[in-house]
Amino acid sequence: MNIIFKKDTWQEIYYSLRNNKLRTFLTMIGVGWGMFLYVSLLGAAKGMENGFDKLFSGFATNSIFLWAQKTSIPYEGFPKGREVHLNLNDMEMLKRKVTAIDYISPQNARGSFTGTPGEAMSRNGKNGTYSLTGDYSVGNKISEKKLIFGRYINDADVSGNKNVVVIGEEIYKNFFDAKKKENPIGKSINIKGLFFNVIGVFRVKKGGGFENDQTAFIPLSTYTKMYNAGEQIDMFAIVSKPNANVNSVEEDVKQVLKTKNKVSPEDTNAFGSFNLGKEFKKLTGFLTGMQLLTIIVGTLTILAGVIAISNILLITVKERTKEIGIRRALGAKPSEVRNQILLESVVITLSSGLLGFMSGIFVLMILNAVTQGQDSFPFYNPTVNYGNVFAAMAVMVILGLIIGMIPAQRAVKIRPIEALRTE
Repeated sequence: MNIIFKKDTWQEIYYSLRNNKLRTFLTMIGVGWGMFLYVSLLGAAKGMENGFDKLFSGFATNSIFLWAQKTSIPYEGFPKGREVHLNLNDMEMLKRKVTAIDYISPQNARGSFTGTPGEAMSRNGKNGTYSLTGDYSVGNKISEKKLIFGRYINDADVSGNKNVVVIGEEIYKNFFDAKKKENPIGKSINIKGLFFNVIGVFRVKKGGGFENDQTAFIPLSTYTKMYNAGEQIDMFAIVSKPNANVNSVEEDVKQVLKTKNKVSPEDTNAFGSFNLGKEFKKLTGFLTGMQLLTIIVGTLTILAGVIAISNILLITVKERTKEIGIRRALGAKPSEVRNQILLESVVITLSSGLLGFMSGIFVLMILNAVTQGQDSFPFYNPTVNYGNVFAAMAVMVILGLIIGMIPAQRAVKIRPIEALRTE
């Protein structure tokens, strides 16, 4: 296609587009808008996906949180409304009977999600009431803490009933000089009349996760001793094995506990749970659907724009009938006329697509700048897969060539004598 390398070809395209500025501009809006939607919506969907990944970072997304409630169905002589309880022995039983469990952490708590009041804490005349949770070391695998000082509870702390505590950043700011970045490790705070050595400080993302930085964590064994809780447990945090179905694990765990506590298999109220794996799967399904919808909407809009380009070129061919006739009369080959029209189609398609692409990237840059540092809004680093964009551009150009064949063939069929007679 030597026509591409001819200066005259590009001059003719330039003058043709310049002589129909408004019409060309309005036509380009269709394709440009389609590419803009494709890029901006696809990038926004990716930004939301990244935002939720960041929000759930540190959490095992195949986890289940389970607690005991009251029965709602009479069973084996027991009335409905009977309270059931979890205990430490249940943990070993569950690990033995539900083989799809990867690990399990028992927790007891005051404040937070339990509905009970928090615990009073103090240090050097400063006081506060905060949530207090007794945990195992494995609890940090389920919900990993972002430590800014020290470490989390380990197995030796639990087995030794040690008076050690990991505190949230807000508690740290209340009891220590945060402005001077005072190191709290090894220093003590008073909890329920007992002195606890601080072994760690953690920070929670603002607006994210299921915890807050007004919580303190101590070994579960120490918590049990403090509150004389015996073997009773408030909640189990359970993580399924990577390839296991988390919904099946949840159901199996509940059935094992129902059998052990003589609860009807049909009772859905005896044990409450929050299946993070199921919710996360719903979320990823929604985001995937959003990306698919974006591709469909963008593609259809681009297609509509390309069809509009064909229409504008048909009008242009009609208006340039005499000009085309003169070129034919002077010896222009039909292929040269056809290629000229096709090249105009590609130029309009590619130019408008690039403008739409750059506009979409610009909008994503603004969105990223506006949402930067706003942890409460699940949106982070909106990006587009350039492979997908280049594929869309390639499809767009191919469509432009295919649909451009309609006005191009019409131009080729123009007979020089008839064209010269056209006013």
